[in-house]
Amino acid sequence: MARAGIYVHVPFCRSRCSYCDFATGMYESGAAEIYVRALAGEMRQWREIEQPLSVDTIYLGGGTPSLLQSAQIAVILESLRNRFEILDDAEITIEINPASITGNQAGLKSQPDDELSRGKLNAFCALGINRASFGAQTFDDRQLKQLGRTHTATDIPSTFHELRRAGFANINLDLIAGLPGQTLASWKRNLDEALKLRPEHLSLYLLDVHEGTPLADQIKSGMRPEPDEDLAAEMYAAMIEVAGFAGYEHYEISNFCLPGFESRHNTKYWTGEPYYGFGNSAHSFDGARRRWANERDAAKYVSVIERSGSPIVERTYLSESGAQSESLFLGLRLMRGINLLDHRTRFGSDVARAYREDLNRLLDAGLIEIEGDWLRLTNRGAVLSNEVMSVFVGN
Repeated sequence: MARAGIYVHVPFCRSRCSYCDFATGMYESGAAEIYVRALAGEMRQWREIEQPLSVDTIYLGGGTPSLLQSAQIAVILESLRNRFEILDDAEITIEINPASITGNQAGLKSQPDDELSRGKLNAFCALGINRASFGAQTFDDRQLKQLGRTHTATDIPSTFHELRRAGFANINLDLIAGLPGQTLASWKRNLDEALKLRPEHLSLYLLDVHEGTPLADQIKSGMRPEPDEDLAAEMYAAMIEVAGFAGYEHYEISNFCLPGFESRHNTKYWTGEPYYGFGNSAHSFDGARRRWANERDAAKYVSVIERSGSPIVERTYLSESGAQSESLFLGLRLMRGINLLDHRTRFGSDVARAYREDLNRLLDAGLIEIEGDWLRLTNRGAVLSNEVMSVFVGN
């Protein structure tokens, strides 16, 4: 039986990373309080699905949701429980940034609102949050500074161990490969340091330079070197080898996990399951043909909610061909690939016949493989996934 996921966007950060193009801004306690009230208002008046499905995943992303006070997180989760049936075994994830953990207990007046304390982590667990995801990005202090990160390399293991002490038994750690000036040796050191911690999940990304970000401007000006695609491919191959040797399953292009610890929420995006988004810039999908997106600007989002209006600014209804196309290029992100027989049953379309010339070209290039009813990326195809996906996008 299909279950829905919920994504809640919290657009606050301590600083702006040079590579980030997300809809985020600087944390201010007053703005955060107003925003949380708007979130609760949106959830209360939400009527996009007449009979929404039961929910088995919640993802608090951003931004840095852990900057919110635990009482504010409680308001968000309670508002969701008032509107939806949240299953007892739901995976509930919160994104945090590595930080120097204070020993203060939650609620002490001397503790800044956005401080990540032991008391706050304990409170998150008490609220039912059972998965933490944090962006280590690199264990190199020089590179962290270049990226505009506010933590140091030593903050990464200390944060991890504090999460363990608080009771988190499911932790994801993000790393980025292909950073300007990063060598293959330094990337392997990052992998080694991450694997020493033994998180349940690893998201290992190749750097994606977005137009309009400070990093893109730095590269254009010559302040930072251009990304080296060949070196990035070597780094990708290294992470597959090292993570696999350590017992991690490579289940999605950029994601690895210990057995049984796939991200249940993110998997919904790749398998076409429904998810409902709340907050500025949040996106939603009904699991069939309908997509919608909220106002990107946080101040405009709050303003429209305060007027009891709808924050939705974009609605898309997928055609039959559009739904087929999405099923293919999203499903191929999973390393298990897509089942061609299931696809034909669902859409009445024979992929092998409809895309024969393109598939033969990709097979000859070693980017895909077809085994029985399964079409999947090779490791080389995962590195060059944009080339593979372009065959299906828009068809």
